[in-house]
Amino acid sequence: MKVFGIDIIKGSVRSRTRRPVYALCRIEDGEILEVEEVTGFRLQRILAAEQPDILAVDSLQEIAADQRELHAFLQALPPSTKLVQVTGGERKETLGKVAARYNISFNKFDPYAEARTTAQVASLGAGVEVIAFENTTDIVVSRRRSPGRGGWSQNRYTRKIHGGVMQKAREIEARLRGAGLDYEKKETKAFGGYSRVAFRVVAPRDMVPVHSSRGSDVQVRVAGRELDRIRFEPLSSRPRYLIVGLDPGTTTGIAALDLDGNLVLLSSSRQMTMSDIVEELYRAGKPLIIASDVQQMPYSVEKIRRAFNAIPYTPKQSLSVEAKYDLTAPFSYTNDHERDALSAALDAYRSLQNKFRNIAKRVQPGFDLDEVRARVLRGQSLDVVLAEMQGVPAAPKPAAPTEAVPERPVEDERVMALDGMVKRLRGYVQELQDDLRERDREVERLQQTLRRERSAAGRKIRRDAELATKDAMIENLRRQLQGERRRSRRLKKRMERMRTVAKIEISEDYTPLKVLDSLTREGVRSLQEEVGIVKGDVLYVQRTHGWGRGVVKDLAGTGVRALVVGGEPPDPHLVRVAREAGLPLLPADAVRPDIRGRTGAAKTDALEDAVLEWEEEQKEYRREKETERLEYLFKEYRSEREKEVRRGG
Repeated sequence: MKVFGIDIIKGSVRSRTRRPVYALCRIEDGEILEVEEVTGFRLQRILAAEQPDILAVDSLQEIAADQRELHAFLQALPPSTKLVQVTGGERKETLGKVAARYNISFNKFDPYAEARTTAQVASLGAGVEVIAFENTTDIVVSRRRSPGRGGWSQNRYTRKIHGGVMQKAREIEARLRGAGLDYEKKETKAFGGYSRVAFRVVAPRDMVPVHSSRGSDVQVRVAGRELDRIRFEPLSSRPRYLIVGLDPGTTTGIAALDLDGNLVLLSSSRQMTMSDIVEELYRAGKPLIIASDVQQMPYSVEKIRRAFNAIPYTPKQSLSVEAKYDLTAPFSYTNDHERDALSAALDAYRSLQNKFRNIAKRVQPGFDLDEVRARVLRGQSLDVVLAEMQGVPAAPKPAAPTEAVPERPVEDERVMALDGMVKRLRGYVQELQDDLRERDREVERLQQTLRRERSAAGRKIRRDAELATKDAMIENLRRQLQGERRRSRRLKKRMERMRTVAKIEISEDYTPLKVLDSLTREGVRSLQEEVGIVKGDVLYVQRTHGWGRGVVKDLAGTGVRALVVGGEPPDPHLVRVAREAGLPLLPADAVRPDIRGRTGAAKTDALEDAVLEWEEEQKEYRREKETERLEYLFKEYRSEREKEVRRGG
């Protein structure tokens, strides 16, 4: 099996300037061949050329910035190559933890070491396969080039392209039938054949005997159908080994740890039967050790242990409440039953820690530590286990004479288990009764305190509620008053500007001007709110930057008499749009306006002269446009006439 492992040396898939550079490690049949530095483009070429069984990464963020890029990357992979994330799927963990399960250590700051470790753990079965496509493949056969408008041989050229698409589609259909695959076909007919043929094959992409290709006239695109959500499937189907603690009774508590002491499962329920417990543990993993927090294992726990053929564990003496609190301090639980089950599992793990450390020291890197520890705990020697895992037959050892252990009758075991349960229930009842009496005393004390405080507290609460309501009303009225004052100030300023404009309008020598900050919709809206724009107004525009065709047409529709443009000469495009809209655009040099704030004035004679000059230019502009239109019509007529003459011979 050929496995590739990669890790980023520098760069990022999210950067447009610094594309990622990867450390690539090749492993074939468990042997490390080489570690080299490659770019993303060269990595794609190597994958296409060598087609490894697995491409392993420690994070999908190193190859794709989002789901769209991940789909594109997976689409470019060879069909036989699996993308594996060694750190897990939905619930990720660090590469160091994954490598520790196989007794592998590495330098976390060396990308080459991380690539090597990623490839090693993937070759040993760690990680999850990234699945982004359904078991359905789309094949699209289409034209490689467009026929275009063409010339004398256009029909023959089009028939050639569409005939090539039809021929290629028939070849692909023959391959699919030969492979025995189910498919649906959709054809788009065109002149001389097909312009597009789409196949939907009910099979994954690696089973389809067709590959994407491009020819001179025809192209073939093969792509899997994308899933709505990326799915992760474990690379190895072997369940993980668990250390399980059980606390039976009316409420059953369940706790499960892996062989590294990490909490995997913690739950409790009053309605769980034995089959429910077995099913939940089976979903979590494979119980290797079943532990109890009392010295004599209860009968119900023993039955569950026998169901999994697990190793039993009981403490030398029943765990005290203080010991349970000390053991479970780093964890959170919801009730005492979960605490008891968790303390039993933790006590079993603590008793095996030294043995696990010694095993890790004696095992070489590359072995599955969980499997080694499980076999050693079941009674095999470490040398025999390592030899079997390497595929070397171990020398048989002479069997030691064993003494027959008398079996205890099942009835005696059941009686002892029931006696233990009765004792526990009696103690539990006594604790509940003491707790109930203490709570009754506490309730009586609280009721007396409540009666003393109710009268004074009730009056204070009602008074505070009324004060809060009044304060809210006052604050609301204050905000309304501030808003009305601001509105009054704005209206006063607007009234003063309108009075100034009205005074200028009374005078016959001057014409009032309204100042427009910019020839934009925002500027027009601001002037409309502050001074108002009515038919016959003359507007002075300070700057024309950011002007729009719609603004000029809106002003012309409003009935504005003219626009006086200050500053630099206006944009020629603006002048053309103003002439099309019939809105006079006057230079400030000709009008010589006197601007004061939002209003101004200009001499009526100068303004009238500028408007007359604009209208003369407007007449000339219209004559030129009419001339151009007539010339265009004449040319069109002459062209059509020449065509008719040529057709008539």
